[in-house]
Amino acid sequence: MLRIHFTADDLARVRVAPTLGPLAEAFLGLHQLTGRSGCPQFRPWRRLFSRTLGDGLRPLTLLSPHLDIGTLTKRDTTVEGGLDHLLGTPDRTFRLEVAHIATARTDPRWHTALQQGDLPARRLLADSLAACHDLTVGPHWGRLRARLDAVRAEYGRTLVDGGVEQLLATAHPQRIRWRAPVLEVDYPRDTEVHLEGRGLVLAPVVFLPDPPVLLTDGQDPQAPPTLAVPAVRDVLTAAALWSEEGNGSGRHSLNALLGRTRAAALDAVSAGCTTTELALRLNVSPASASQHATVLRNANLITTQRRGGAVLHTITPLGIDLLNRTTTARAPERAAPV
Repeated sequence: MLRIHFTADDLARVRVAPTLGPLAEAFLGLHQLTGRSGCPQFRPWRRLFSRTLGDGLRPLTLLSPHLDIGTLTKRDTTVEGGLDHLLGTPDRTFRLEVAHIATARTDPRWHTALQQGDLPARRLLADSLAACHDLTVGPHWGRLRARLDAVRAEYGRTLVDGGVEQLLATAHPQRIRWRAPVLEVDYPRDTEVHLEGRGLVLAPVVFLPDPPVLLTDGQDPQAPPTLAVPAVRDVLTAAALWSEEGNGSGRHSLNALLGRTRAAALDAVSAGCTTTELALRLNVSPASASQHATVLRNANLITTQRRGGAVLHTITPLGIDLLNRTTTARAPERAAPV
């Protein structure tokens, strides 16, 4: 079991990260394609790849899943930025990350070259990671990011409505338990971590099987640790995420009915969100997001309530029915608001 000890300062410094980045997701996704974990929630993902992945990804399969790509790429939300960070990682940090990987699983010469900071060896890793992203995660990043955004928004609402202790208690009830001032996490080994004022970052990850994983920054020991939490925990969510139906003719029908931006707005509100969150998801200004919400509210597709200083939008039964009829792949995730 992992036991994370909090102080009052740590509780005040809990935050939720948007993602570990597309390269980290690609690296973890590759393990689900080539490993033997057999997690049922990733079966739909594996079915998408009927062809072999090719020898170009072999270096990654030898390192997967133990290398912390998220830290090496600084969790950059772009592929180019992540690769730049990886290539620019200090040699000492690279040695720390690579050292714990058994040489029996890798090419000993390449493994040694990585530890020694050999630039060609690191470029081979970067090229393999880019190829892995382009083949596996890149074509599906929109839907993956939407899932990550939905989980982050859920965490954010819990934090606003119930406070940080409620967030810690409900982040992953099957695997995480809050027993103040300690967060207990199911873990393969007994580990005690004292935050000592650094705080904690929660990060949803699509291709992370249970249990959650604690990540630390080898370059900055004062940086807050990150608790990576699975964003896909059951087969229903996985089936909805990977079904092709949600990206087919139903989506075009909804776009034709409401317009592309308002269709995306209704989809975003299905998970509940504030006007600010809606603006971020649509990549528009808050004023524009408010206008789209007004049109949807006047059509009785969403409702709006003020909570403190924020305005919360939720979908109505009519809105749910419209989405379920036009994007049936995501129907299992939607239910009428309580």
